[in-house]
Amino acid sequence: MQPTPPVDSLIEYPSDFPIKVMGPTHEDFAATIVDVVLEHDPTFHIGRMEVRPSAKGNYTGLTVMVRATSRAQLDDLYRALSGHHMVKIVM
Repeated sequence: MQPTPPVDSLIEYPSDFPIKVMGPTHEDFAATIVDVVLEHDPTFHIGRMEVRPSAKGNYTGLTVMVRATSRAQLDDLYRALSGHHMVKIVM
């Protein structure tokens, strides 16, 4: 019996994919994240983003629903978000 080859991705492309981004509250945080996302998903629009402030208001959490077209696209987007100076956490 042959071993089952590993699956490269559990995500079927293209598909909608949520990404959570958190950073210190700043008036330009959401707009900045939208700009980063648009570089990797030109179909993204602000209507596909949820904004939630933390209990004390020190942090802002965003959930952006991107249209994932490939693993490479998602990897590049995660790297861009994770490396941004306004971002603390990307999930």
